Order: sequence, then C-alpha cells, then structure tokens
Amino acid sequence: MKRLIPVALVAVAAVVAIVVTGCGSSAPKAATAASPAAAPSGGGATINTRTAPIGKFLVDGKGRTLYLFEADKPNMSNCPSACLSIWPGFTAKGKASVGAGVDAAKVGTTKAADGTTLVTYNGHPLYYYAGDQKPGDTTGQDLDQFGAKWYVVSPSGSKVGDD
Repeated sequence: MKRLIPVALVAVAAVVAIVVTGCGSSAPKAATAASPAAAPSGGGATINTRTAPIGKFLVDGKGRTLYLFEADKPNMSNCPSACLSIWPGFTAKGKASVGAGVDAAKVGTTKAADGTTLVTYNGHPLYYYAGDQKPGDTTGQDLDQFGAKWYVVSPSGSKVGDD
C-alpha cells in the first residue's frame, strides 16, 4: 500500500503536466512586449493614423505601428514563416475598417506564408515589428531583415518620408 500512494501522485502529476502542456500548445499566444498580438479577427481589425516625429503613419486600432516589406510584391507577401515570427502580420478575417485619414479604397487582403489572411494597404501586406514595445513605437523603421528593408507605412500607402 505504501507504494500505491507515490505511484498515484506521480500518475496525477503526469496527467496534470500533459493537460497543461496540451492546453498551452493549442491556446493562442498572448501578446508580450516583444511580440505584439495579431490584430483582432473579424470586424475588429482597424487601420488608423498617428503622427510622430517621423511623420504621419498607419497604426492598428490599438495604436501599434504598421510596416511594409520592400521584398513583397503587390498584394503578395514574401515574408516566410521565420520572418513572420519577428514581423507578425496584421490579420483579419475580412476587410479592415478605417479611421479618419485612411483611404478605405486602398485596403485589401492577401494570404501569408502561414495561410493567415493579411491586411494590405495600397497593395502592401501590413506587419508589426516584434521589437516595438508600446503603441506608436517605430523601431522597425529602415531595418534590413529577411533580404529587404522595412518601413512604416504612410496614409498615402508608401513608406514614410516618400510622400
């Protein structure tokens, strides 16, 4: 009988570990300071503008900066899965809504390498930068990663500074 108690405890601990691990792998990732969550799916994806020292640029509904990748083709993402881990896509299940100063006619969607639907603006798939710590950060501006440069997107649909 003495052996039964420790064996039962080990069995319970193993089951708890399996359940916790299983739950962790199937649950969506939570946002961290180094990795912003994707935009809400469905009708919650919104594009707004923000003004900062670098100029006026696009942000999501929570004020997080949106970027374009120069290696992308019009309405086609060239950001592979490894790239998406650092530059998560701005996703939606449909067309994103827009705020003041954003041209709704320039909003569309395309598929990312991982199969998710990315929001596009003026043909550019939109991304976040994992290095941005808070809304309005633009630390990804002018970085050269994954074979091309990354830029904050202006309301005209080009990179900030090209207006």
